[in-house]
Amino acid sequence: QVQLVESGGGLVQPGGSLRLSCLASGFTFSTYAMNWYRQPPGKERELVAVITSTGGLTNYADSVKGRFTISRDNAKNTVFLQMNSLKPEDTAVYYCKVGNRNYWGQGTQVTVSS
Repeated sequence: QVQLVESGGGLVQPGGSLRLSCLASGFTFSTYAMNWYRQPPGKERELVAVITSTGGLTNYADSVKGRFTISRDNAKNTVFLQMNSLKPEDTAVYYCKVGNRNYWGQGTQVTVSS
């Protein structure tokens, strides 16, 4: 069965960095686009970043452009989200999702606070 396991979240000060990972299994990872979403406290889930199956194209929410970078390693079935210059408003549970399929990870908490 499809499994997505996120890791790398935690507490970081404003201006700091974190790198999230999502290890995928149970499907042919290299043939699917992958997404990162986030859900801030009390708000709806929102799309943060998308990467195509080969990694050749990426897209970002305006709120994270220039600060976040999505990447993938198809040999390791893993998608990453490098988050730099973090702000308190980046505080959320971050989820990875398989392309246009309804497969989600369990989420990893990111808290940006001094």
